[in-house]
Order: sequence, then C-alpha cells, then structure tokens
Amino acid sequence: MVYISPYAVATALALAGNVDAFLAPRTTSTPSSSTRINAESYPSSAEDILWTPSWKTGARDTEVGPLGRYCEDLYSVKRRPTRTVTCGPIKFGSDHPIVRQTMATTDTAKVDESIEQIMRCADKGFDLVRITVQGKREANAAAQIREGLFKKGYDIPLCADMHFQPKVAQLVADAVEKIRINPGNFADGRKDFEDKVYESEDDYVKEREYLTEAMLPLVTKCKELNRCMRIGTNHGSLSSRVLSYYGDTPRGMVESAIEFADICRSQDYHNFVFSMKASNPLVMVQSYRLLASEMYRLDWDYPLHLGVTEAGEGEDGRMKSAVGIGTLLADGLGDTVRVSLTEDPEFEYEPCNRLSEMAEGRLAATNPAAAERQSAVRSYVDTRDITNYSRRVGTLPTKNDSDKVDVDLFLNPNGSVISTVLPKMLSADSAPYLYKELGFKTAVGMPFKDIATSDSIFMRTLPKADDAQGRTALRRMMEVGTGVIVPSKELEENPLENAVALSSLTEAVESNGKLPEGAVRLAIEIDGSEDDETIAKVKDLDPAMVFISIDAGLSQLHAARRVFEIFKTNDIQTPAIHHYKTTAGDSNELALELGTKVGSLLTDGNGDGILIEQVGETNFSVDFLRNTGFSLLQGCRMRNTKTEFVSCPSCGRTLFDLQETTAQIQEATGHLPGVTVAVMGCIVNGPGEMADADFGYVGTLPGKVDLYYGKEVVRKSIPNEEAVDSLVDLIKEYDMWKDKEEEEAEEEVAVAA
Repeated sequence: MVYISPYAVATALALAGNVDAFLAPRTTSTPSSSTRINAESYPSSAEDILWTPSWKTGARDTEVGPLGRYCEDLYSVKRRPTRTVTCGPIKFGSDHPIVRQTMATTDTAKVDESIEQIMRCADKGFDLVRITVQGKREANAAAQIREGLFKKGYDIPLCADMHFQPKVAQLVADAVEKIRINPGNFADGRKDFEDKVYESEDDYVKEREYLTEAMLPLVTKCKELNRCMRIGTNHGSLSSRVLSYYGDTPRGMVESAIEFADICRSQDYHNFVFSMKASNPLVMVQSYRLLASEMYRLDWDYPLHLGVTEAGEGEDGRMKSAVGIGTLLADGLGDTVRVSLTEDPEFEYEPCNRLSEMAEGRLAATNPAAAERQSAVRSYVDTRDITNYSRRVGTLPTKNDSDKVDVDLFLNPNGSVISTVLPKMLSADSAPYLYKELGFKTAVGMPFKDIATSDSIFMRTLPKADDAQGRTALRRMMEVGTGVIVPSKELEENPLENAVALSSLTEAVESNGKLPEGAVRLAIEIDGSEDDETIAKVKDLDPAMVFISIDAGLSQLHAARRVFEIFKTNDIQTPAIHHYKTTAGDSNELALELGTKVGSLLTDGNGDGILIEQVGETNFSVDFLRNTGFSLLQGCRMRNTKTEFVSCPSCGRTLFDLQETTAQIQEATGHLPGVTVAVMGCIVNGPGEMADADFGYVGTLPGKVDLYYGKEVVRKSIPNEEAVDSLVDLIKEYDMWKDKEEEEAEEEVAVAA
C-alpha cells in the first residue's frame, strides 16, 4: 500500500479547488497578532513601505551602526541562528538539518517525464526539486506534476523557478510549495546592459514603485497560502538599474535582495530565504558574507540557500562548488544547498550530500571531536575584511650569483603546484613518463617547463647516491627551474646538490636555519601548534617557502587563519604552500575535500599554492593530482592553465543538449589557457554570467544559438550543427586562438631513456 502523508492529502484537495481544506491544518493554532491585522492596513505602494536605510548615503551606518560580524563565531563552527521557514513538509533554518535540493532538467510541460525525473531525485535522497516555469503552460503543467506526484506517494516539495513573469508566479503559487524569484528580472524585464544615470539617491528609489507593483500580489498570495519564497539574486542577471547604481558587485547583489525583502516584510511575510549565486566562487563567497553581515546588523534571521551557479561538470564542477559552498558552510553559513552541475540532476546528490555532511561534522555543538580541535587552536584575533577581497602574495625566492639553479622558477607568482614524487618513478624506464605526468614538454627526451608543469616536486626519500639514472632525472628537472624539496634529515643522510631542505619550524629555529650539505634554500613546515613568538621567527629565518601542514589535533581552518594573522602582524611575506594530506580514494571526494578545506583559505586570499600528498595507499596518478592542484588554483581565480568554462546545469528552458554541446565545445576549445567560454542553455542568466567570459554560446531559439563577445551579441541565430565551428572562428577573429599542439609520439618520448 502506498503511504500518502496528511500534507499531501491537504495539498491535493487544494489543487482540486478546495482551498479551505488546504489551509485547515494551519488554522488549528491561534494566529499571532501580526497575522490578524487586516491586509488593507499593510502598505500598498512604495512610498508607504519602510525601506531599509540607504547604504550608499551612509544612513544605514548612522541608524543601525556599522557592519560587524558575518558569522556566529570566528573561532569555532556554529550555525548562524535563523528563523524556521516552512516549505510544505520540510523546514529551512538553523534548528533543522541542511536541506539538499536540485533542479529538474526536463521540459516542465512534459508532465510524465518531469514526474519520473522528480521521483528519481526523491529516491536518490533530495529534499526538494526546482522546476522551470516560463509561462501559463508550464504553470498548468506544474499543477499536474504536483498532483501526479501525490498520487504516486511523493510529497517532495516543488519550487517554481520564475523569471520575467510576475502574473505567472501568482498562478503557479496555487500548485507548488515554493517560488524562486530573481530580483534582477522579476520586474525589470529582459536583461540588458543599458547604462542609467541617477543624479541622486531619490532618482534611484523612485523606481521602486514598479518593483512594488509587481511583487505585492505574489507576496500576498504566498502569505495566504503559506508558500515559501526564495529571493534569489544572481550575479549574472542584476537589473540595469542595479548595475548602473552599484555596479556588477557583491554590494549590488545584496542591495537588490534587500529591496525585495523590504517588500515582503512590509506585508508581515517572513517565510522566505535568500541566495546570492555567482559562477565566480570569490564573488559568491563575498556576496553571501556581506548579506549575512547586513542581516546581523539589521537583526534579520532569514535562512540562506547556497550555490555556485554554472559550476560545470566533473571534478572541476565539484571543485568550484566546494570552494564556494564549502567555504561558507565552514563558517556556519547556509541552510540549504544545491550543487549546480552540467549533468543529470541525480548526479548532484552525492556532492550536495557530502558537502552537507562535512559541514554538519564540523559543528562544535554536536561533534565533541570537532569542538576539541577548534578549542585547541591558540587564541588569535581575526582581522579579515570580508567586504574586500585582497590576495596575500608571497615574495618569491630570488636567484643569487652563486646559485647554480634557477631558484626564482621554483614557485609561480600566480600560485604554485608542487607534486609528490617517489624514487621508483625516476628509473630509466619510468622517468620519460614521469616528465609527462608532471606536465613537462620534452625534446629528444629532455624535459622543459610548460604552462601547467609542476613548479617543484616534493620527495620524502631520494634515490641513493649511486643511483645514476634517478639522480640524472632529478638533475634534468632542476636544470629547467624545478625545485626539489626534501626533508632535511633525508638530505643529511643522502645529500642532493641544489635541493631545498624542508625542516619543521621548531627544528629550523633550533638550528638557526642551518642547511644540510649541498642544499640551496630552506623551506619550513608549520603545523599550527607553535606559539606566536616562534612563528614570528620565520621572518628572520627567511625561507624560500613555508608549508602550512596543520596538525591533525587542530582545526585546519582556524589554525591556518591564525598563522596568516601572525604573518600579517609581523609583515612576513614568505610564500605559503598548503600541504594537504589525503586518504581519499575517490576523485570526486578529493575535489570536495580540497575545495572545502583549502579553498576556504584561498578565498580569503591566504595561500600561494598547493601540495597534495597521498597518505597510505596510492590511489591517484601524479598527472591527476597535478591537474587537480591547477584546477583548485583556477577555481579560486589565481592561476589559469586551461580554458575556463562557465557552463549552466541545464533546466527546462535549455534549448539544446547541454551536456553533449558542452563536451563538443570543450574538445574544440579546451586548450586555450586564459580564455573563458560561457555555455548557456537559454537567455535567462546568459549575458550576465558572460560578463566575466570572453566568449558566450547561448541558446535563443529551438535549434539556434547566439554567440557573444563579452556582453555583446556578435553572431545571431546560428544553427546548432554549425555553432561550435562558428565559435572557433570567432575566437580566431579576436586573436585568442592557438592551434593544438601535436602529442609527442611514444617512440620519441622513449628516447629519454
């Protein structure tokens, strides 16, 4: 027998027209005094609404005080306290588990297909599914989908994704539990980049009237039906009005959302959540933190929906999502999560669920081990400015006249990748393949650095002094500017000319930075347990780099933040490499770990590179870990070594096969480092998300694509089958193309032996 919950029965009755039955379960308790106020007493025009004081004029600082904290506790992980927001049978907020959600990719008008996909998502474990609603046809289909799901025993709530259509939003509110509105286009119409000139704040606020007229009827209906709403600002679809006044900035995103929240609050409607999505994780993190900080000073407590929009696919998509979402969850921000991948929605569950589990595992209140690690971090004062991203760039080592190797090439100013190498990889048979795994080009078997070559390598043990082949392979890499970093104790027993000697900070202080025989520079490992005075001695020791390798008994996030605060206080400019040790056996898990644990530090601007070391069983190749390291740096907007793709996750609006098309575009253009290509299934977020892209590929009509250069459409209505080639031609036209390099033949590589 199929179980159907009381909630599903009540909603089904409402869909049949019996609204009183739908509302009955909610009227058993006595309404609050605020809900007993007659609707006519609420503001009905923009001039009657009590708007949040202006940030731009400084009135907000004057009336409610300056910005302060952005999370509940800077030194331990506590969820930001929020109100409970109800969405059918689920609840958002700090008193409830993080809600996992996704978005259907079917055409909403195809009711049976949509029902089947939503059921698969529910069976996978999702708590909520969003569907696209472009017009009345889709709104009517949404009602049929809702009813069909109930009949099959599924009461998973649905969210209607609304753009451009205020009246359709009111219609679909009868059928679904949640409405997502986009402040950038809900009332402002289709996206454009026309500059508007506002002579004063008064000119800007006058235009709130049409926002209010569009929004009030939906707010009234959502309140009457106890529907949930998401005020979902998107970096790529800010209105021309906001763009002109605030620019394409996190501040503009926050102020846009606050305006719409003011309209909701004017009607005593509070059953809503916020989101601040962007395809750039740095913009996304800064926007959410800024919004959270504003809510603290305004005494608001609305939950947050987290997501990096247009993240892409595979490990890159998971990495980018983890950098943004994981960073915020690590500070206790976030009550519901969606990982936007260019894959079928069911595949979003694992990363979504894993990020949520990792966040819940850090909470001090419910995890004694996590609380112990956080409390074990020595006291420090967190001085980060969350309103302004600024990257700490370490001073690279310089080459002296006496140096026999190019010490200045051991690290890269935009971020370095250091690879772990084992002695067995240096044999005559293996060395040619190791060069390739490390990203070297080779000519007649000799290695040369390329754009994505590991900057240095790390070896815990060296080949023996009489291992001529192993030593020759190391020498060849060192001759082209590759650093070889080896523990000092190993170098004392097994010297290597021109190696970088790695010592713990304690050992380096005790020896006053003395180098083993033949070593060219010092590197220092900091584990976070050292006192402030000891860490400050890094300045006098003047190492080429420091490894941040936090002790397992400490919270990695907070201990590393403390180290960087000490560096800031003492003006220590030494490059800092995050040394991440992993036991992960799955590539997706590793991407999520790195994005969350190291990305959360890089998004603060703290870190000059990454070293990934496998502990225990070796699960990944050197090549994979090198590429993963570069993906992390690129995801954190540090160093570009391959084409950057901004790819939407597909939905019912998508006008072509997004996964297949994205794969074709990546195959054709994936060898262009420094070039960003946006692949958008429709026009909703397209032009805006392409503000950071060089070229855009956007579905506009069935079977047709428009191509963009920056924000400008330069080629229109190109047939799908011709569009990828046309994109390549466009890249060539703007002199950003280079031909793919031919892979070296196997036999030529073998000459290296």
